[in-house]
Amino acid sequence: MMETTLILSGLGIAAATLASILWSIVFPKRRIWPPQRYTAITPILVWVPTFSLFGVLILLGVLGWGILVLPNWLRFGVGIPLILFGNFVVWTEVAHFGLAQTGGAKGKLRTTGMYRYSRNPQYMADMAIVGGWMILTSSPSALTVGTAAILVLIAAPFAEESWLKEMYGSEFEEYRASTRRFL
Repeated sequence: MMETTLILSGLGIAAATLASILWSIVFPKRRIWPPQRYTAITPILVWVPTFSLFGVLILLGVLGWGILVLPNWLRFGVGIPLILFGNFVVWTEVAHFGLAQTGGAKGKLRTTGMYRYSRNPQYMADMAIVGGWMILTSSPSALTVGTAAILVLIAAPFAEESWLKEMYGSEFEEYRASTRRFL
């Protein structure tokens, strides 16, 4: 029962987030992400669903630990490094941006650090964390919700590009022309 509730909660959070991202892609002038205005409530609207989804993934992974038969070299040799590397990249870049800009506040266009290699290293790193957790835990439920979370992370940059062009103009266009979206 608890696992079913967690799966439905995780899929619900992912679906609502994906719907707001798709809305923002289709209607960039009325976008939800990135926020039109960064207010006192924006961090709540951004971080509560984000950390809730990660929390659901953690719980599902623990509850379903090892149900899928994967070799230990894969679980521990690939899963753990993906989680560690992903966290290193995410938190290094958050330290440069700050939580506000990472959560959609206006700031400076970053083209250095991991942003030299990808226009979206934080999303890539989040995908590595989620993918690593799915591998490490070998949990069917974490695999289900983790796949939905990765779809959200793949879609998010597409909602941001018109905003970045609007915010940074030719500086972003030059950056976009010389740096890949993902890898």
